Amino acid sequence: MIRKKIRNLAICALAATLFAPMAFSEGKNDKEAVKDNSEAAVIRNLDIFNSLYKELNTFYVDTLDAKKHIETAINAMLDEIDPYTEYITDDGQDDFMVISTGEYGGIGSYIMQRKTGGVFISGPYAGSPAARAGLKCGDQIIMIDNDSVATWKSDQVSKRLKGQANTQIKVTVMRPYVADSILSFTFTREKIKLNPVTYYGVTKDNLGYIALNTYNEHSAEGVKKALLEFKANPAVKGVVLDLCGNGGGLVDEAIKILGFFLPKGTEVLTTKGRTTKDFRVYKTPEQPIMPDMPLAVLIDGGSASASEITAGALQDLDRAVIIGSRSFGKGLVQTTRPLPFNSLLKLTIAKYYIPSGRLIQEIDYSQRNPDGTAKHKPDSLCNVFYTAHGREVRDGGGITPDIKVTYPDVNRLVYNIVRDQWAFDYATKYAAEHPTIVPAGEFEITDEIFEDFKKFIDPSKFEYDKVCETGVSLLRKTAETEGYMTDSVKTEFEKLEKMLKHDLNHDLDRNRKEISRQLSAEIIKRYYSDAGECENELKFHKAMEDAVAMFNKPGEYERILHLNEKKAKKKK
Repeated sequence: MIRKKIRNLAICALAATLFAPMAFSEGKNDKEAVKDNSEAAVIRNLDIFNSLYKELNTFYVDTLDAKKHIETAINAMLDEIDPYTEYITDDGQDDFMVISTGEYGGIGSYIMQRKTGGVFISGPYAGSPAARAGLKCGDQIIMIDNDSVATWKSDQVSKRLKGQANTQIKVTVMRPYVADSILSFTFTREKIKLNPVTYYGVTKDNLGYIALNTYNEHSAEGVKKALLEFKANPAVKGVVLDLCGNGGGLVDEAIKILGFFLPKGTEVLTTKGRTTKDFRVYKTPEQPIMPDMPLAVLIDGGSASASEITAGALQDLDRAVIIGSRSFGKGLVQTTRPLPFNSLLKLTIAKYYIPSGRLIQEIDYSQRNPDGTAKHKPDSLCNVFYTAHGREVRDGGGITPDIKVTYPDVNRLVYNIVRDQWAFDYATKYAAEHPTIVPAGEFEITDEIFEDFKKFIDPSKFEYDKVCETGVSLLRKTAETEGYMTDSVKTEFEKLEKMLKHDLNHDLDRNRKEISRQLSAEIIKRYYSDAGECENELKFHKAMEDAVAMFNKPGEYERILHLNEKKAKKKK
């Protein structure tokens, strides 16, 4: 076992030692000297590590866990390189493949672990074995087959629920807010395909809206299906592609999606690595579905990698207006390399450049601050590039939208309502008491529902940061420590404490809009799954509001993309 893990470490260490400082050998040219010393450094350091672990394993007072310690060493080394270079063990490959392929064998449901204990169903996938059998949000999983799982963690439960398609599994749950609370379900596992398109449809403003949540093997297929339906609808006047929160995935899927909007053969991406085989130019592969339809792309800080390739290329080519907040800033490309004993190394092999020539990578992992953290590229050092129509864009720090949306800070009260599952539990109760609701797009949190939710919250159990009270208390202690607590100051503090004392009922009312957003999402999910939740969310989506406003303002789309200037040049 020790030798097996050391072999894995040896392969991983090759990448790290390439960056080590080297001395030059006399009588050889520089390139040969660096190469020889690099190989020597790898051999020398691996020999040191091998000897060190052998000594530990032989003489340390307690027995060592070879698997644990060697993996710790590998992961610590990879953490020094970048967060995207990872060692994937045989056990971890299932989750990795689910992310890239969007497929796995199982019952088809999200699960979550509560901090109070237990693993719960948080949302069956629409049409999955779990949904068809009747598993519901809020069900606590207490047994799988004949084994009690009441004390298991979510990863243990997940591993047990997954399995080969066409195999059977029995799941017993405890369902709250119903008379017969213990229910058992027998499933036949199926090949589950994760739908990357959460929702698509035509809005009341005649905009075709697509919410794409990831880039797996089915992403382009899902977007194409939506676009073909929009194309067949003469009422559709524009398309909105929502990439908010989309962390990326497969680059090839991003290229295919770009091909739906751009002429065939358009260069949309270039990757550059250390070797010539890592230099690659990507071009759109087929004739576009919508070459001229007005297009907006929504992004935020959670939009990364393949999402940024899509948004960045469309911005550079002046094919879409980008709306939202600045994207994450990941301009690195990864691939996998096989390692012994069915393990993998996922490593960064190249940087990617979008059509204007800019690299949108924000963090330079090769440069470190004194505390060891990687350096962020400051805005002052970002370089200016130009889009196809001459608009200024910049490298570094992700994609800056053409229309910037400012989102409010997360409120601590709302955060704690979500964190401690108050909205989740209330939605479970509401669904148990209401067999049906109106269509997802029409559902709203009425005064009656909101008041009922307020009564549902137990003040003695509800935890939230009372910022004003805490601030006054700290200021009082500071005044006492510094010697300013005179009788008059004390009186003023008492007045201030009374004025700033938190009232839960008042705080809930003051944050009704955002609380209603969270409640709507949880309630609708129980009737219409993720698609219904996404449809209803459009009523609260600030970037979507700005997209609608832009499309409804005559000439605004053309003005932003300098389309009129392009037409004038063509006439000349």
